[in-house]
Amino acid sequence: MLTIFESPRDLLGKDGLELGASDWTLIDQPRIDGFAEVTGDRQWIHVDPERAKTGPFGMTIAHGYLTLSLVNLFLPQIIEVRRFSMGINIGCDSVRFLSPVKVGSRLRGVGQLIKAEEIKNGAVQSTVRITVEIDGEPKPACIVDTISRYMPE
Repeated sequence: MLTIFESPRDLLGKDGLELGASDWTLIDQPRIDGFAEVTGDRQWIHVDPERAKTGPFGMTIAHGYLTLSLVNLFLPQIIEVRRFSMGINIGCDSVRFLSPVKVGSRLRGVGQLIKAEEIKNGAVQSTVRITVEIDGEPKPACIVDTISRYMPE
């Protein structure tokens, strides 16, 4: 589900608004292996399915930072802001990894607008909380507060 704002100013006064959810995304071993390749993090718990069978989760798990990086995939499926000259990813305020993501799991992001405020030169800065849910699991994989800045047209 996509929530559309016709301009950054339309975010103002909407603190607490539930934005909806992204599509589900499969976390398979090739995705985990690809992340290990580009980051150099080849810890056995991620990339060695045979050894991971005897590990604490009984199978490989996704890297926490792989889970976090998927927020960039989920955000544009959850929120669209129109009519601005430039958007800037400011960063994250809070990141918490709450549950491991086992290979074969499906993840999605659920968004909430935490805060939107006008800052200097008419720009609007928003904080969107993304809860990364694991299909069929009671606890999320990750919760992150993302910060975006929209420069006026």
